[in-house]
Amino acid sequence: MDLNLRIAGQAGQGVQSAGDLLVGAFASMGLHVFSTKSYMSRIRGGLNWYDIRIADFELFAGLEIADVLVALSPMAAEILGTQISQRGMVLLDADEADDAIAISFTKSAAEVAGVKLMANSVAAGAVFALLGYPPDALHQHLRKTFKKKGDEVIDKNISCAVRGSELIAGQAGQLPGPTVTGAPSTLLCGADAIGQAAAVAGVKLVAAYPMTPGTATFTYLAGVADRYGIVVEQVEDEISAVNMACGSTYAGAATLVCTSGGGFALMVEGLSLAGMLELPLFIVIAQRPGPATGLPTRTAQQDLSFALTAGHGEFPRAIFAPGTQQQCYDQTRRALVTAHKFQTPVILLTDQFLQDAQKNIPAPPDQPDPIDRAIATNAGDDYLRYALTESGVSPRAIPGGEALVVSDSDEHTADGHLTEDLDVHLAQHDKRMRKLAGMKAEAVMPEFYGPADAETLLLCWGSTYGPCREAIDTIGKKKGGAAMLHFSQLWPLNVEAVGPLLASARRIVCVEGNSTGQLASLLRQCGLIGDAELLLRYDGLAFTADYIIQRLGG
Repeated sequence: MDLNLRIAGQAGQGVQSAGDLLVGAFASMGLHVFSTKSYMSRIRGGLNWYDIRIADFELFAGLEIADVLVALSPMAAEILGTQISQRGMVLLDADEADDAIAISFTKSAAEVAGVKLMANSVAAGAVFALLGYPPDALHQHLRKTFKKKGDEVIDKNISCAVRGSELIAGQAGQLPGPTVTGAPSTLLCGADAIGQAAAVAGVKLVAAYPMTPGTATFTYLAGVADRYGIVVEQVEDEISAVNMACGSTYAGAATLVCTSGGGFALMVEGLSLAGMLELPLFIVIAQRPGPATGLPTRTAQQDLSFALTAGHGEFPRAIFAPGTQQQCYDQTRRALVTAHKFQTPVILLTDQFLQDAQKNIPAPPDQPDPIDRAIATNAGDDYLRYALTESGVSPRAIPGGEALVVSDSDEHTADGHLTEDLDVHLAQHDKRMRKLAGMKAEAVMPEFYGPADAETLLLCWGSTYGPCREAIDTIGKKKGGAAMLHFSQLWPLNVEAVGPLLASARRIVCVEGNSTGQLASLLRQCGLIGDAELLLRYDGLAFTADYIIQRLGG
């Protein structure tokens, strides 16, 4: 059984606070939780909402409709009141209402605690009572949440929660919530999972210019900087960020750059610099709709083609696109390992949906476990920074040691000095490109999910993992069935290994958050598919299983 709660109102009304409170309380009880957010890029006003889906089974995506709408403003009830399930209820912050249950969250908080901002605790108390959950679980979470603010604040919030349960007493237990099953209690959003993985892996410099939704990872790393010994630098622009990262990696430090599509557009010259200098530059791009500043707080998968071709000239790169919070952690570490092992730029593509979405998962490691930065420690007088090798990977020493390290952004000889010898250029170019063979051999295989004999195969990448998986679980029960193939590494692809996974499907459908089918184009370019159906969404909102099923015709 699952149930979807939606808290909605204007920016500044406590939508985020109320959502965070309920997510934490439900997770602490042992429920499976998946939360998503939809918000405008306004400091005040507009309509924002926070969905909290709870279940007695593992969740991977959000839902189109809600079972409970907590409307903190009349506008929220008016606009979202039609997106309610048949069993659904609307709780409106008002003294009276015609088509909703009127509960004066704000007025009650002022009466009980003298603080209107505690309306979120009143709302939480009402929701817990409506679902028939014991209030003790909520009160315990309130104590934990406000522990640093002292007993007075804790007591006021608990009193507000009690008032909320009293105000909805007539409907208490009318919408029973899912059974508690003892789900993992560690809540992570994609942004935090990426940040934690980078910190554990030994990243020592994070450079960024704030840009939603990439800023979330930057903010997380700033919060743990002291614990892990990380320098977090907010620079004057994205050009400075990427150039600072190039300098840091040249000096031997594992480095991360956070940005979004518009910021990455300013970084492409620095990306090519890293390609020529053979630096392990790692860039996290959190996608949002464009072009230009587009929709700053909405989600998209529009930057795959850009990431594949960004930068002048030709040089090897790897591109990862995690689809779950666990994959965010795992693929971040793998991306850093790949960058350092092959001394080349690596890009990780995430998006607003995955950055913000929270899910409870088994706690990932949080103790320092630095990656191997593949630094040559025995370089001597005969050291050649760009020595020609069969693998394309040359020994990488740190400037300032016994070896003389020479680098140049122009084409260079094996010892790093500038050259215009065309034969040397060809040798160095081919050396760099040989890295692709090693990267291809170690590429992450796409994950197959569903029945092996399914007639329909959904191809997806990045954050479409969860919606596609939940769609498969529903479609799989019907005649013909469906399966999915999810790509969490998009380049380079091991074409020979991936090909057989596509061979038996009668119907191939590419599910993507863009209007042009960028994954489909890449797979056609690689000879992996011919004509394929496109199931696209580019309105700034995330996919859901219902959205996919309806457009598949069943």
